[in-house]
Amino acid sequence: MTARRLHLVRHGEVHNPARVLYGRLPDYHLSDAGRRMAHDAAEHVASLDRPVSELRCSPLERTQESAEPFTELFGLEAVHDVRIIEPANVFEGKRMSRALRNPFNWRHLRRPSVPSWGEAYTSVAQRMRAAMDEAWDAAERGPAVHDGDIVFVSHQAPIWITHLSVAGLPLRHDPRTRRCALSSVTSFERVGDVWREIEYVEPAAKGIDLGAV
Repeated sequence: MTARRLHLVRHGEVHNPARVLYGRLPDYHLSDAGRRMAHDAAEHVASLDRPVSELRCSPLERTQESAEPFTELFGLEAVHDVRIIEPANVFEGKRMSRALRNPFNWRHLRRPSVPSWGEAYTSVAQRMRAAMDEAWDAAERGPAVHDGDIVFVSHQAPIWITHLSVAGLPLRHDPRTRRCALSSVTSFERVGDVWREIEYVEPAAKGIDLGAV
């Protein structure tokens, strides 16, 4: 038996009273509700009644904190993987409703399909797929004690772009249309070299979803 599923889990609600786009900025932590949401996501994965052999998270605080319930339930320490981090964005630290009213910022919107305001979608897809392939291949090569599912705690944009990439869909999209709720779980399997998405669930209550890139 080798790895059977790889779950991309989005972090929980973030304490963001200024309602800015936080991106990769430091010191953005989960709210109390966000911690409960992260626990709900971990409980969902545990309810699948399969072992989990590897836990990775992006190095940002909100994903580290969202990985903690997985550590408690599965006894795994989260490995930080920079490849599954939030994309960089020129609007970090700004409130989007205000930033977009400033004509100086309109130049960043000239090619939304790329996008022109941050890391290219193709770059995000490549680094996410590289991390997924590495973890899956390591599980296939490893001893039986490492058999089980893999959990990555990541962010909305990388998870949604991975969904598009695996589905063979264009990576260009309107960020407002992403199907990737807070503490959602998007699950994949790989057969040979081909990834396929097998499930999307939202195990947590709805939170305040502000500040996503």
